[in-house]
Amino acid sequence: MRDVTPDVPVTARRTVLKYSGALGAAAALSSSLAACSSGPESTNDTGGGSEQDRTLTAVIGYGNDGSWDPTQTASAFCMAANHHVYEGLLDTDPVSREPYAALATQVPKDLRGTSWRFTLREGATFHDGHPVTADDVVFVFDRILDPDTQTLAKGFFASWLREVRKVDERNVELLLKFPFPEGLSRLTLAKIMPRHVFSRPGAWDDAIKGKAVGSGPYRQTAHHPRSNTTFEAFAGYNGPRRPAFKRMNWLTIVDAAPRVAKISGTGAGAQIADNIPYANIARLRSGGLTVEGGAGMNNLFLMFNTRHKPFDDVRVRQALHYAVDTGKMVEVALKGHGRPSSSFLNEANPGYRRAGTVYDHDPDKAKRLLKEAGVGGLRIDILAVNVSWIVDCLPTIKASWDAIGVETTLSPQETTAVFTKMDQKQDYQVVAAASNPNQFGLDADLIMHYNYGPQNLWMQYTRWADDPVAKKLFKDMDRATREPDPDRKKTMIQDYIDIVAEQAVLYPVVHNELMTAWNPKRITGIRAQPYPGISLLQAKWA
Repeated sequence: MRDVTPDVPVTARRTVLKYSGALGAAAALSSSLAACSSGPESTNDTGGGSEQDRTLTAVIGYGNDGSWDPTQTASAFCMAANHHVYEGLLDTDPVSREPYAALATQVPKDLRGTSWRFTLREGATFHDGHPVTADDVVFVFDRILDPDTQTLAKGFFASWLREVRKVDERNVELLLKFPFPEGLSRLTLAKIMPRHVFSRPGAWDDAIKGKAVGSGPYRQTAHHPRSNTTFEAFAGYNGPRRPAFKRMNWLTIVDAAPRVAKISGTGAGAQIADNIPYANIARLRSGGLTVEGGAGMNNLFLMFNTRHKPFDDVRVRQALHYAVDTGKMVEVALKGHGRPSSSFLNEANPGYRRAGTVYDHDPDKAKRLLKEAGVGGLRIDILAVNVSWIVDCLPTIKASWDAIGVETTLSPQETTAVFTKMDQKQDYQVVAAASNPNQFGLDADLIMHYNYGPQNLWMQYTRWADDPVAKKLFKDMDRATREPDPDRKKTMIQDYIDIVAEQAVLYPVVHNELMTAWNPKRITGIRAQPYPGISLLQAKWA
């Protein structure tokens, strides 16, 4: 996979970066997006009836006003909701990320070739009653692969998928450019949408604003941006993940205090909430809730403007990483729920290998590198997103850089403001933000191409793509993508990650856990996932 976000138009990129996996676990937590703690009266659960008829209420710590277009979105709330509303040919387990048959009847067994054939599930229908056909599948993939249509999803498919063609009404064939087994798990990112709905003029704009018509187990019934979105079980669903809740009400509460209050105490109005602050874990557990974490790619990263001296010098970038007291950051800001990064990938990733350059806290080495680079009296203004846990980490960075003689000021701002400056190519020195590409998958090829590539959005922000080291890196990445031997591919990726670590242009400082809380007396079948959002596809009333 290559160039995940570069082709996304500026306005769409702002949506992508503001809400999601691009900025990871809490990119929509800014105070300016603080939502009310309950939805409109008509969508609240009023009680009454049997337990099985009650509404499942969930609290999501991210905004629901991002793009809902499955081909475009990276919004934490919207991606999680879309997994309940839409289906791919294959979908993946929310934790293991193993693919399973969704709209398709089975997972291909032979992955050595360049053709995969899928038969659609008999009787599959969209929420408006129309049958799902091969034309709908081709419609979605044509949009994704169309060189004149710029979508986020293009970057997940364009490097390895040649075309998707209709065989007959219930059969489609995917033609690959080369054998690419990793593509199976990526098919969940191509949600099948009804052609008769979204081929109409203006329909894609409607999808961005919240219109959702899928074939999944839950049907969207109301959408109130910055407040809540409601769903009900789709009676016509005949797939593998049957709906267990008659109705669901997902509240968006981006401020931590009201979010925690909604799930705690005798008057708790919700049964599950994600993005639980570390400081609230013990209290919630003492109140009878289950609170579990998922450790994955969620990270605080530093991004340097390599056209702003002295950050064009790799020694300066390395010095600033060596200076950060990551142990203190994990202990104080993350309350022990994190690890200093030892690679671009987190340690639980299947492709992980300890990088050739690891930035253990070494202020003396940091000072030596700055001296070798001829840099003294450096002053840095850190442009940061005002995500709550990022803000908690910033004082450690400032104290660490001040300690090596780098005068540091902190400028946390609303996420949109930060990346509007990036889109407008305004000058900056260093950005501190969050990222979690695990929303899209676990394979290292996907993760690395999401962040690095010749036309990649992040590389446009760093102004580094024309560097000779970068050009060689991108070629190494493309060769690894095409490598058929899985062990060789893994080694090739690990080798080029060593270059990424050494260059430290955009690089994680710490990886942390995301915490989910739920009432085990009310619901079961919940697993905390290591990326934003929740999955209720295997949950049920207790």
